[in-house]
Amino acid sequence: MKIVVIGGSGLIGSRLVKLLTEAGHEALAASPRTGVNAVTGEGLNDALADADVVVDVTNAPSWEPQAVLDFFRTSARNLGKAEVAAGVRHHVALSIVGCERTPENAYFVAKVAQEEVIEAAGVPYTIVRATQFMEFIGGIADFGTEGGTVRLGDGLFQPIAADDVAAALSQVALGAPLNGTVEIAGPDRAPFAEIVGRYLKSAGDPRPVVTDPDARYYGGRVEEQSLVPLGEARIGRISLDQWLAQANKG
Repeated sequence: MKIVVIGGSGLIGSRLVKLLTEAGHEALAASPRTGVNAVTGEGLNDALADADVVVDVTNAPSWEPQAVLDFFRTSARNLGKAEVAAGVRHHVALSIVGCERTPENAYFVAKVAQEEVIEAAGVPYTIVRATQFMEFIGGIADFGTEGGTVRLGDGLFQPIAADDVAAALSQVALGAPLNGTVEIAGPDRAPFAEIVGRYLKSAGDPRPVVTDPDARYYGGRVEEQSLVPLGEARIGRISLDQWLAQANKG
């Protein structure tokens, strides 16, 4: 099976390409680095020739509201048109758990727009919504730091390891399209401050972490269940403690 991974050079895409290749499939890492640009359309037709499945794990280069919206809308439209022309049988896209519940977060709004374009494109699809990656917890702590203190909203948090995200995407890509959404999350669900506090403690970072109901998550207010699955979700195998132990080796 030929599977084209759009954004195949990044955190998730590189892992996914490796998994698919090891499983015996022809996995193509497509990104601007390899001459394929979903926003401009450059290289798309050649990359998608004879492709059975396309997996989109791209990340916007800018989080400015209009720029990120334009990125995901344009790339999704270009991919849809190219996939129809190539006869692609399954489009898989990585999105975010709760993106429709945080309208103040420009990135989340853009992901909702991307999902809408995918649903209208005419290609059988599956959208995989993931919780935040464990690999990004440090960046979240930095974003929430004011005067040496990390301030976070009082919602729940359920981060997932990038390896588990790639594994879930591989499983979905090799299955039949659902024309719907799958949610994936990590095994640990706890208050935002507790998860980030565990991360900082394991890294030897002395910054205190406090819960602040007014703190924003990349521009959006976090309610109790803004960032976690509300219903059934596929749960990753890597716990936060396992991930932390591996991340802090050496």
